[in-house]
Amino acid sequence: MVLIIPAIILALLIGAVIIFNKLVSLRQMSENGWSDIEVQLKRRADLIPRLVSTVKGYASHERKLFEDVTAKRMQALAAGNNPRERGVAESRLKQPVSRIMALAEDYPDLKASGNFLELQEELSDTEDKIEMARRFYNGAVRELNTKIETIPSNLVAGPMGFKTRDYFEIDVMDAAAPDVEFSS
Repeated sequence: MVLIIPAIILALLIGAVIIFNKLVSLRQMSENGWSDIEVQLKRRADLIPRLVSTVKGYASHERKLFEDVTAKRMQALAAGNNPRERGVAESRLKQPVSRIMALAEDYPDLKASGNFLELQEELSDTEDKIEMARRFYNGAVRELNTKIETIPSNLVAGPMGFKTRDYFEIDVMDAAAPDVEFSS
């Protein structure tokens, strides 16, 4: 009987340590996932000025669109590390960038430009990488949030300061294909 109580306490301590270590591992995985997203978003942000510069030579009268892209790019970069705010800013940026890509249809010389085609390919590749990184991050966040909110790990997570994280989402309204209207 004397050994039963210390054995129970020892088992509870070992269980708490195992849960704590699992929570740390999941937190690190979600931080790694967010880091991957940031790398790809930065890559896209670096491609956008090159794209705007290339398109400006062919469609200089689209000044308002270029200003919109520049402003939304700055907002996206300023959104920082908050996945919710960053997702909103990035999805707002995606709309004018899509409109720039659509300009190629109205300018055959632009459509045939090697520089534009290369940028278009790089941007498409980057968008694919952002989507893969987003899926990885959201999966890691789902696992972390589930662990934080379920028994018995929530008994360790709360006192040890683990908090649920936001998913990196794009608003359905923002993700819809933009209406592109060109004035003659």
